[in-house]
Amino acid sequence: MTDTIPEIDVRVIPPAQRHPSIFGMLATLTPGAAMHVTSDHDPRPLHYQISSRFPDEFDWAYLQQGPEVWKVQITRAESSGCECCCGH
Repeated sequence: MTDTIPEIDVRVIPPAQRHPSIFGMLATLTPGAAMHVTSDHDPRPLHYQISSRFPDEFDWAYLQQGPEVWKVQITRAESSGCECCCGH
């Protein structure tokens, strides 16, 4: 059995709900787990936001870089330990 990587396609989500939806999914990732984000533009601002909120907790890799579709894989670092009450 293979694990599927959860994906969020923000192209179908209203702009005001995109980052909250992504951060909600990030909160569910266990160390070593990944998610994919698909967008119609370079999600670089999201990368900066994740890096500033969660330094060294997530790795970022482009899977596709435009010109019409960008796709990134965000992986929770193996050594990452969430400091909230979610238990991760």
